[in-house]
Amino acid sequence: MTTSSTTKQWGAIIIMIALFAMIAFVTNLCSPMAIIVKNQFGASNLLAQIGNYGNFIAYLVMGVPSGMLIKKIGYKKTALLALVVGIVGILVQWMSGWNSIQSFGVYLIGAFIAGFCMCMLNTVVNPMLNTLGGGGNKGNQLIQIGGVFNSSAAVAVYIIMGALIGDATKAKIADAEPALFIALGIFVVAFIVLFFSKIEEPEQPTTETKAVKEKDKYSAFSFRHFNLGILAIFLYMGIEVGVPTYVLQYLTSTADAATPGLGMDASIAGLIVAVYWLMMLVGRFIGGTIGGKVSSRAMITVVSILSILLVGFGMFAPTNISVNVPGIDWANLSVIWAEVPVGIFAFLLVGLCTSVMWGGIFNMAVEGLGKYTSIASGAFMTMVFGCAVMVAIQGWLADVTGSFMTSYVVVLFCAAYILFYALVGSKNVNTDIPVK
Repeated sequence: MTTSSTTKQWGAIIIMIALFAMIAFVTNLCSPMAIIVKNQFGASNLLAQIGNYGNFIAYLVMGVPSGMLIKKIGYKKTALLALVVGIVGILVQWMSGWNSIQSFGVYLIGAFIAGFCMCMLNTVVNPMLNTLGGGGNKGNQLIQIGGVFNSSAAVAVYIIMGALIGDATKAKIADAEPALFIALGIFVVAFIVLFFSKIEEPEQPTTETKAVKEKDKYSAFSFRHFNLGILAIFLYMGIEVGVPTYVLQYLTSTADAATPGLGMDASIAGLIVAVYWLMMLVGRFIGGTIGGKVSSRAMITVVSILSILLVGFGMFAPTNISVNVPGIDWANLSVIWAEVPVGIFAFLLVGLCTSVMWGGIFNMAVEGLGKYTSIASGAFMTMVFGCAVMVAIQGWLADVTGSFMTSYVVVLFCAAYILFYALVGSKNVNTDIPVK
């Protein structure tokens, strides 16, 4: 490889990693924004989170079309289009707080549009980083490094929004304008940089080639390891989101509630649960460091086994044995300490495991797909909707059994399947299918 092409490749890698960070920044705006819309529009706890779910629903709607866009116009143009969509989404959310509008519905529309952008960018970033790394270990390593910046941006959102919101009972969308403008500025700068950048994309079939060939009888779904892989990512979302969601529910639920918990102050409980996301940041940093030497299969095998052990321990650990867990007050940039059952601490450590699952599963699922990778990436992104499904199932089980701990059997099932996928399901048994 010449020095010129190497420079171009590293330029593309840096751009993709920057886009990876942007995805987290905009996506994670939804959680603190829920506090604002709850206060400004009088929304219930359930309705305030609809903006969050709007992002996941957008993945379900836009996943496959995103892959089709990449196949038709390429990765760069799809990313540019996604950035335009993101700019519109941020502007609509900002407009929802105008005195002349003041509309919760407008805010939800903006969040949904932003979700389209996130899905399109994810569909571009993941296969591009995997391809730029040459697939295999190096491809996985680049995705994990991108994940480090992704998690860092997520943490930055909580720091910024915590400082901007201040008193939650008085929070308005106008208070969040600096964060919205930061996101808007990032989108604009990224568009300009990407527009003038030359990126060597994975080769796409040309129109002329398509015209002379018969309709392809194969697709990404002809590969067993890909089909099992998208199911793995569907269930992975149940682990990543289900674990912290019901830790928070358990910590804040009162002892006399239908589904009893510890009755901890919600503000303190939120800070404790944030440790889970810090664990993901640490895990992604480790994954990015060792990803070039450790295969995705080995990495996912280890973390899925560890997840099973941690979740199983958390479910059955005695509640009278406690440990002090640190939490970070993002608004004041200070550390607080709270006493929680040792089982809850085990749940928080699951963040170390989930940190590398996304990249590892994606790497294994698209390995050997060749020309089918772009469409496969779009289908892969629709499975983010698994978050809404698996978290709902876990919540239903908690209601039925009256126990948050029992509901974690759903997480155990998800982790067990991912272990199966790493050991057995990820092997490409369809090597006879032409992919060029």
